[in-house]
Amino acid sequence: MTEGAPPRLLFVCLGNICRSPLAEGAMRHMAELAGIAIEVDSAGTGDWHVGRPPDPRAIATAARHGLDIGGLRARQLKAEDFHRFDRLVALDRNNLRDLRRLAPPSGGAVLSLLLDHAPGREGEDVADPYFGEDAGFETAWNDIMSGVGGLIAALRGQSNR
Repeated sequence: MTEGAPPRLLFVCLGNICRSPLAEGAMRHMAELAGIAIEVDSAGTGDWHVGRPPDPRAIATAARHGLDIGGLRARQLKAEDFHRFDRLVALDRNNLRDLRRLAPPSGGAVLSLLLDHAPGREGEDVADPYFGEDAGFETAWNDIMSGVGGLIAALRGQSNR
């Protein structure tokens, strides 16, 4: 992170239409409530949904929690993301493994798993709700909020230094 610049976080899932847009919206909202300046984005490791809005079930889940993520558009992870962002946060272990494989040898962003930031949830995945029922999106939301809460606490600690 550049001294004085707000932290830059990129949430990464597979298609960038379910979990990572929910995480982007949740993080942006929670950071605003906490008074933390931050740059947040999301991307997918796959390219199937590039340019499309989030899944309607993700949009509906966010709306139930007072957030509008309907304007987001899916994009695929790019090599420059490893240098543009301070931290790339994967929503599951498979995507974290992909991030590690794709990361440039010259370093760049810190890579982490979202639920590693939630006490007692280390190593757990936010399950992909794409092929499931609507209830899976609410479960994903709750898991995402646990991880985002931990990230907010860590950022708050950094800003108090």
